[in-house]
Amino acid sequence: MSGEVGQIVDLEITDVAHGGVFVGRIDGRVVFTADAIPGERVRARLTDVTKSSFWRAETVEVLEASPHRQRHIWPEADIDRDPADRPGGAEFGHIALAHQRDLKRHVLATALQRTGRLDVPVEFEGPRPASVGNHVVAEQPDGTRWRTRVSLHVDDDGRVGAYAARSHRVIPTQQLPLATAAIERAAAGLGTPAPGRIDLVQPADGHVRVIPRGAEGTGRGASARRSTDVVVEQVGGRRFRVDAGGFWQVHRLAASTLTSVLTEELVDRVDPDGWHLDLYGGVGLFGALLGDLAGTTARITSVEANERATEHAGENLAEWVGARAETARVDRWVHALRERITDRDRERLSRGTVVLDPPRAGAGAAVVDDLAALAPASIAYVACDPVALARDLARFAGHGYRTDRVRGIDLFPHSHHMEAVVLLRSDTAG
Repeated sequence: MSGEVGQIVDLEITDVAHGGVFVGRIDGRVVFTADAIPGERVRARLTDVTKSSFWRAETVEVLEASPHRQRHIWPEADIDRDPADRPGGAEFGHIALAHQRDLKRHVLATALQRTGRLDVPVEFEGPRPASVGNHVVAEQPDGTRWRTRVSLHVDDDGRVGAYAARSHRVIPTQQLPLATAAIERAAAGLGTPAPGRIDLVQPADGHVRVIPRGAEGTGRGASARRSTDVVVEQVGGRRFRVDAGGFWQVHRLAASTLTSVLTEELVDRVDPDGWHLDLYGGVGLFGALLGDLAGTTARITSVEANERATEHAGENLAEWVGARAETARVDRWVHALRERITDRDRERLSRGTVVLDPPRAGAGAAVVDDLAALAPASIAYVACDPVALARDLARFAGHGYRTDRVRGIDLFPHSHHMEAVVLLRSDTAG
């Protein structure tokens, strides 16, 4: 069958793929389509037929619905709107929350098997409740109201909203169901700001900061100017200083959940006499965890490319006299360490634990190779992309680092994103 953009086709949806799209077929050719669920029959519009191996489409009508389909939690993104007018960022919002997590576990397991050739058990859970002051904060039953950081965009006509899915066209949005209620209220009061990007941030004190970005870059690794307004985030009994516009976990329960899961993996494994590394360390969240597990005399080095984050990490880790925060690209820092490490430091690192929390692209071959050559006793890998994780784990396995399980965590409900935590141990470690 030949196809053309705009053509309407009927699809049987058989699977979910990485990236928040679903799998159908026409005459054997894979068609990736959005806004569907495995088991459904949908009517879709072709949007890209340039590849010989697969096409892309967007669902315009559900012919036979899955029992897991629900009204989209974001009304502006529901199936009854034209796909071009649906905002992006909640690709799974039409799926019941429990089934979303089943699908994400499947995506994670599939990536490990296909990309990494790894056959390891995969567990999956949602965000954990956390104690805040005298009360316990838990996930909303419907998985909404979790985003403490939201980016909105303003077009040249003054319209404020989210980008359309897979587009840079601004879709005005009256509701922000994934955001905290305070951020939604602040967004409603923005008026008509200048064109560009606006970040809304609600730290632990509850007060929303509005940070205009203009036309600057986005993302964890962006070089855009950061707000110098310093806020305090709290995880358990610990407080962390961070720029309001700097990187911090988006879900209000993410930092505490990741800390809890990592603690379970590392408890009784962090040698007080080892040298411990917190790579891609941000403001020192996991460096502090290593310090708590290793004790007051712990030697900890946090490495982070963002200079402002490193400054805060130095302050946040100040109670450990053996802690140091260094500003450097992790790949260059690890390679330089491999080249110059002394026998004494190598021995201490051989008893150490490394927390590795790379951006979405993963650590990459060079970091994996250099880190494995340094031979720490264990590596706790925190991942936000299943394919990049699988690729890195396969390379670690080639160096003798094994894992018993992969723990997926749904810290981005109603989107296709997820986190995973993996403990790797060296075959040669004592």
